[in-house]
Amino acid sequence: MISTLLHSPLVWILSLVAAQRLVELALAASNTRRLLARGAREVGRAHYPLFVLLHSSWLVAIALTTPIDRQPYWPLIGVFVVLQLLRVWVVATLGPYWTTRIITLDEAPIVRGGPFRFVRHPNYCVVVAEIAVLPMAFGNWPVALTWTLLNALLLRHRIRVEMGALSEREAANSA
Repeated sequence: MISTLLHSPLVWILSLVAAQRLVELALAASNTRRLLARGAREVGRAHYPLFVLLHSSWLVAIALTTPIDRQPYWPLIGVFVVLQLLRVWVVATLGPYWTTRIITLDEAPIVRGGPFRFVRHPNYCVVVAEIAVLPMAFGNWPVALTWTLLNALLLRHRIRVEMGALSEREAANSA
């Protein structure tokens, strides 16, 4: 059993993704604390635990419903790696303003560089794609479909809340 686990691409890939998410959560928490100390405020706090639940249950669902010895379709793993590079680009572009929560600081600039030149919410685009791509790389379309739909429902609300916060800042900065 240990040998199977050590040689399973599923175990290695999910472990790496989980570790990446934990590092991101630590960075986001640090950035959130700094922003709040500067007078920022959190918007949409009530829905945040649902995102934590969604993302953690997505990894657990992949682990529990994918045969441990299933080999991935490596081109889709390549797509997933590219998505992670895009995520790094988003995080680097936002720098100290990147968090996993909706934190708004009135005097902070509205970021329009990097991937934001091309799309308003690049991180959400990455998340939508990766929630589908990773389970599909292991042929697990039920997880891909289910969590994509759940994510779409949450994102619909979150983007509306975030756009409200951004429009307030844009109005304040243009006045």
